[in-house]
Amino acid sequence: MKYEVDKVSGYLRVDRPQRSSAQHPTLYGFVPQTYCGERVRRLAPGAKRGDGDPLDVCVLSERAIARNEIIVRGRVIGGLQMIDAGEADDKIITVLENDYVWGGARNVSDVPSVLVERLQHYFLTYKLVPGQRAKARITSVYGRVHALRVVRAAMTDYDDNFAL
Repeated sequence: MKYEVDKVSGYLRVDRPQRSSAQHPTLYGFVPQTYCGERVRRLAPGAKRGDGDPLDVCVLSERAIARNEIIVRGRVIGGLQMIDAGEADDKIITVLENDYVWGGARNVSDVPSVLVERLQHYFLTYKLVPGQRAKARITSVYGRVHALRVVRAAMTDYDDNFAL
């Protein structure tokens, strides 16, 4: 199932069933109190707008986390710059804080390239509809420094749109 945050209530809602049987290669969620708006769009050349959702995050962990609606502490190590139907839709890559296998990673270059390839493949294929052209593309894989810029931009976009 694909979940989205209901922006009025703050609860998770089912957006749609996934068409394929693809499994997330990592824990996948969102960064609370972020919003992909104009500032995030400016960091994504070729995007017409932000996707209007919280910032997506992939969390690398030695152990599978099978629960939903939980908060985990992660260290940002990089990201995927994805543009989906003209919208900036970055995927921030983190490692679970204090993880025994991934805890030493400080940058996306510290994890095996095959894992980054799996993330790219998942995000490029999980919405594919047979017979239709893909609407998403990954324009770059970036490291920690740029990923932190994207996170800060999404936090500011959130404040601009929702802070009291």
